[in-house]
Amino acid sequence: MAPSPAARARRATRIRRGATVLAGVAVLSAAAVPAALADASPSAPSSGAAPGLYGSADPKFDGVFRQSLAFLAQHATGVTPARPAIDWLAGQQCADGGFPGFRADTAKPCDTAKDEFPDQTAAAVQALAAVGGRGEQVEKGLAWLKGHQNGDGGWGMTPGAESNANSTAAAVGAFAAAGQDPAKVRSKDGKSPYDALLTFQLGCDAPEGDRGAFAWAPQKGKLNADNFASAAATTAALGKGYLVEPAGKENKPVRPLTCSEGDGGDKAKPKDAPAAAEAAAAYLAKKLDAGRGHLEASMPGAPKGPDFGTTADAVTALAAGGHREAAGKTLDWLKSADSKTMAWADGDNGKGDPGRLAKLVLAARAAGADPRDFGGTDLVEKLNATGPAPESVAKSDEEKKDDKDSSSGNWWFVAVAFVAAVGVGFLFSNRRKKQR
Repeated sequence: MAPSPAARARRATRIRRGATVLAGVAVLSAAAVPAALADASPSAPSSGAAPGLYGSADPKFDGVFRQSLAFLAQHATGVTPARPAIDWLAGQQCADGGFPGFRADTAKPCDTAKDEFPDQTAAAVQALAAVGGRGEQVEKGLAWLKGHQNGDGGWGMTPGAESNANSTAAAVGAFAAAGQDPAKVRSKDGKSPYDALLTFQLGCDAPEGDRGAFAWAPQKGKLNADNFASAAATTAALGKGYLVEPAGKENKPVRPLTCSEGDGGDKAKPKDAPAAAEAAAAYLAKKLDAGRGHLEASMPGAPKGPDFGTTADAVTALAAGGHREAAGKTLDWLKSADSKTMAWADGDNGKGDPGRLAKLVLAARAAGADPRDFGGTDLVEKLNATGPAPESVAKSDEEKKDDKDSSSGNWWFVAVAFVAAVGVGFLFSNRRKKQR
């Protein structure tokens, strides 16, 4: 495998350091070797003196959500966000435990009738559970979600609104992230979130190309296949949230919903959550193949063209189900220059959209790829640059290997320098003796 651009740059740095060591021998200064061997890499990022939000775009609608996704992506790649940034997210929480999309003045009490949302609350809970040290906020958020669970077991866009697949999926991820079994989160009617999710899945009575898909919610009593809902519900049906552990080496083939002649209605739907996830994964894989690697927006009124965010979500969903090959094919499309994915990830202002970058980081990691070499782009570095400097940044496996190689190389240079210095020292000593 050819080395990544980042690896080539680090190797070039080691060569430059070595050349500096050898050049230092010629001056025969006792300080020359230590100075030449000093680490020329930039110092660690500061702990983030300026508190605040990730991204520079208007946070009115997505402040909490993009901050949450950024934290999850950073946690997945060994980055500890700056404490003030974590304080910012925790400070957005309302007194009763719910989260808004964004509130500029946290000193003012929330209007619980219109400020709090299940999706934002679920995302923030997942993020705060990942960064750690915020158990009280996590518990309050979960209690708020539990208190606003609908009778069918799901959640809507706002408290009390009709349940939909995406809000329900987000809540599943919140309970799972906190170590709770979503199947045991029961409504007053005894329904679990999975009970709600299964009602949104299309069965054998749907057109062949839509079987196994999820609808966002019934529209006039009808379920319409929706890519965004299908990706979210596939991951949630497996009991997972936005952060999915990397896929193993084993590849699980996708298996479409099996329908026989005469099947129709609810009787031809998957019977449980794992089966629902498998059928939905097959739907996504088929759609991705038809789109040559990407999904089109399926929400009414959405512009034509690739839906990068949902395509990234589909990679995560397929990887969550162990469908490594299907996930990898789509990730390859996202990484390709032709896809123009990075132009999308840079956002409207070109400075980097933290929510979009985070989705790509999470998708790449779930599929077993390196987010630090995404078609030559270091997604983690770009994401970190959209907010306060992280508290700490863990080195990648490749960087650790390079450090080990560099350490061995540096000792070799030290030995060369020492021998050369000793030899020149003897030369001068002999000359002085002859002069006497």
